[in-house]
Amino acid sequence: MASDNLPAKPSSKGDIDAFLGRAARLPSLAQTKGRLIFAIDATMSRQPTWAKATEIQSDMFAVAQSIGGLAVQLVYFRGHEFRASDWTPSATVLANRMRDVTCRSGFTQLCRVLAHAASEAGRTKVGALVYVGDAFEENPDAAAAEAARLALLGVPAFMFHEGDDPHAGAVFRDIARLTKGIYARFDAGAAKQLRELLMAAAIYATGGAVALREHARKTGGELLRIADQMDRK
Repeated sequence: MASDNLPAKPSSKGDIDAFLGRAARLPSLAQTKGRLIFAIDATMSRQPTWAKATEIQSDMFAVAQSIGGLAVQLVYFRGHEFRASDWTPSATVLANRMRDVTCRSGFTQLCRVLAHAASEAGRTKVGALVYVGDAFEENPDAAAAEAARLALLGVPAFMFHEGDDPHAGAVFRDIARLTKGIYARFDAGAAKQLRELLMAAAIYATGGAVALREHARKTGGELLRIADQMDRK
């Protein structure tokens, strides 16, 4: 039987070079040009969309990388829980964090998301807030007040609304209007549409309206519609 006290086998020069090579290819926060807060309602009804967002979020990083790189902070709530991750420039790290989360029943905490985004923007430049949700169970006036704080810090909210709840839609639209952001509705199962919405937010957070317009001209679709909305702000 091998002893647990045996010295570890020393790494070869090839192993060290390979490790350093992998580390050099990893993005760093210092190299990123944009920051985006990615907030998702993780209450029980959100599980299917959470899984879709986990699968496609790497596209946000890929498109932003061509502009200058993106750092993302994951924010979610479920039950009485509210969580915000560290900033990461890695699509893999973000995906792993999202896969560790399971949705639970509970009430929405959008006001807290907005307050958190304002707090982060007070410490460092945040290019955009993305929020994905399907319901709103809080005080609309409180949400509007938090959105106004966010607007003063220059952070547009990209409010992506799944489903057709009219009350949630009205509040989400108001938050987008106050922050000079975007309101967009998508249907359950619309993975392609959600992908385009998230890519639009990532491009804007990294390169602003000019980058979004330039990319939208090449691709069309949902990106072009969102670019048109941002141009009218």
